[in-house]
Amino acid sequence: MKKNINDFMNILKEKNLIIETHLKENVKSQEIEFLTDNSKEVKPGAVFICKGSHFKTSYLQEALSKGAICYITQEKSFVDKEKNYILVSDIRKTMSILGNYYYDNAWKDMKIIGITGTKGKSTTAYLLKSIIDNYAASKGEKPAGILSSIENFDGEILEESHLTTPEPLKLHWHFNNMKNNEIKYCIMEVSSQALKYERVSGIEFDIGCFLNIGEDHISDIEHMDYRDYFTSKAMILNISKHIILSDSVNFDEIDIDARAYENKTSKFGSYPEDDYQVINIRKKQDGFDFQVRYMDKVKDYCIGMGGKFNVYNALAAIAAAKKLGIPHINIYKGLADAKVSGRMELFTDEKKNVTVIVDYAHNKLSFQKLFESVSEEYPGKKIISIFGCPGGKAFSRRKDLGEIAGEFSDLVIITEEDYGEEDFDKICNEIKSHTSGRKADCLIIKDRNEAIKTGLSYYKSDFVVLVTGKGRETRQKRGTDYIDTLSDVSIVKKLLNK
Repeated sequence: MKKNINDFMNILKEKNLIIETHLKENVKSQEIEFLTDNSKEVKPGAVFICKGSHFKTSYLQEALSKGAICYITQEKSFVDKEKNYILVSDIRKTMSILGNYYYDNAWKDMKIIGITGTKGKSTTAYLLKSIIDNYAASKGEKPAGILSSIENFDGEILEESHLTTPEPLKLHWHFNNMKNNEIKYCIMEVSSQALKYERVSGIEFDIGCFLNIGEDHISDIEHMDYRDYFTSKAMILNISKHIILSDSVNFDEIDIDARAYENKTSKFGSYPEDDYQVINIRKKQDGFDFQVRYMDKVKDYCIGMGGKFNVYNALAAIAAAKKLGIPHINIYKGLADAKVSGRMELFTDEKKNVTVIVDYAHNKLSFQKLFESVSEEYPGKKIISIFGCPGGKAFSRRKDLGEIAGEFSDLVIITEEDYGEEDFDKICNEIKSHTSGRKADCLIIKDRNEAIKTGLSYYKSDFVVLVTGKGRETRQKRGTDYIDTLSDVSIVKKLLNK
């Protein structure tokens, strides 16, 4: 149903968010043709929302010149008495409320599975999507929608994602596309930032998966400390009908009484008391076979990807699928067929002299698990690691990744990874300082293509190259701009083919 400005006014008044307004009488009853926070998307009849720390007056001017009938802002400095505006006290709450309202709670027409954790969100999301897609195909239904740090698919579009969890207006737009395309399941990664800053406010997940927690995203612009990070992640407990929880997560660390959630929680892990217990993990050439004990029954499963830690991501996907009522045969086939873009992607040259693993690992927990797994699966082989760290956030990664790579690698090559507005050399030298005194040699090569080329040719034979952080992403953040680049996978394939 079409909405007008009066409708927006009423709901914002109800939530006590309006500070002041300036609206011409004929505008108040005007139907809203679109709702956006991107000036490039504005069309006649749109309502434009001013948001973001990098917002510029030129964005507002562009939106108005393109036919926006009204704008909403939290900043008094953007108020212009000659224009139609609504000044609000909290722009983030406003976006979530209006996005949900404008698209008529489209998310309620499907099963929503939200996945959070320091590592493994994307892998678990795609494993679960493969399971659901197998099940949907057996019933002649559409494949699941997905909103991830890799890509977004909503039945209307398939695009490389810009954020782990979309901003509220874009999020509800995706939900609406899924609804219009008769998609019955949506799997989405839910970041700590999305939970903390209300991007998912007003949504209730049918299933919330909490995979793990580690120290990451601690900075002045993300989370002030570990407690804030953990508390933000834990917000998923209150907005989920059922919780799939790793036995590694200990809420005592932040004084949350887990017993309050017992009636809606299923635990997964390796302990006999877990609701879903993984047993008998066996390495095979292209992945793992394993068994899962659930309700005193034991079932066989397999995944076609390396990294023993991915068995636990598969276990979370199995638990979620069981809760959704998906039969065992579809879970088994879905997992066996699953491919996760950019996650533990394995490449070799023709002579099998070099093994290259491309993975998105980019924080302490994922790095530790990746290096431990590679050391176990490729004993005796030299290891070359190629990675960087982003600018302006997660500063502790520079120490953590430097120490881990220095401990496990024979050669560390530090390269660019979205250095943004921070000095590239400063980032690299900080990482390098934490590899000092360890066994690894260390090089700094700014061009990522050249860094990978150097890594692949450094030793003559029998070594493993880990290229981490970017996977199949095709952009690098330099300054405030995102520049198109070749993905790590494309670079590796090109060099190995040569």
